Amino acid sequence: MPAISSRKPYRIGRSRTGLGLFATKPIKKGDEIIEYFGPLLDSRNEKHDEIENKYLFELNGRWTIDGSVRRNIARYINHACRPNAESDVQPRNRKVFIRAIKNIQPGEEINYDYGTEYFKEFLKPIGCKCDSCEKKRKIARAEERAAKKVAKKRAETRAAKKAMNGAAAAGKAKANGKTAHMNGSAHLNGKSKTAAKRKTSTAAKSSAASVSKRAAKAGSSARP
Repeated sequence: MPAISSRKPYRIGRSRTGLGLFATKPIKKGDEIIEYFGPLLDSRNEKHDEIENKYLFELNGRWTIDGSVRRNIARYINHACRPNAESDVQPRNRKVFIRAIKNIQPGEEINYDYGTEYFKEFLKPIGCKCDSCEKKRKIARAEERAAKKVAKKRAETRAAKKAMNGAAAAGKAKANGKTAHMNGSAHLNGKSKTAAKRKTSTAAKSSAASVSKRAAKAGSSARP
């Protein structure tokens, strides 16, 4: 890791994405923080045009800075969708400086927006890990968990309601069956009572007839 003078307002430290550049002193909005430097590559030079790495900083259609050299401390500055610094590109001077666009406090990580092209090619496939995107993902995860809880509660409520309706229907069916059984028993009892009455009436009639016959017979025996 390259040495950094204590007079500089930054240091290299561990970041969410690996290594990053952090403020060691207050940095005011508009202050120049560091220069992004390295060998100049000419697109007209075939050998230069074949060089590929993720530290290439394009100045214009012809010139590009190869920032992969270890002495380029600015290469440790990470991307952020809501940064606290920006790149000040000076094509005529073939230089790039990183300037603060906000007041940066000691301990804060310095970052700037790498641009749409770099984002799509290198960051989007793996997912941006800047604070802004991490917060969005955290909120999205919290909302997803909340939605799952609501869905689960609704499902439990529906299941409980269904069970209650089933129990009520079973109870009603049981009550109806009991009533039907009672009505059937009463009907049978009514029939039995009617049959008994009829039987009693028939027996009474038979008894009366027998008595009449005996009386008649006794009368005929008593005549001379």
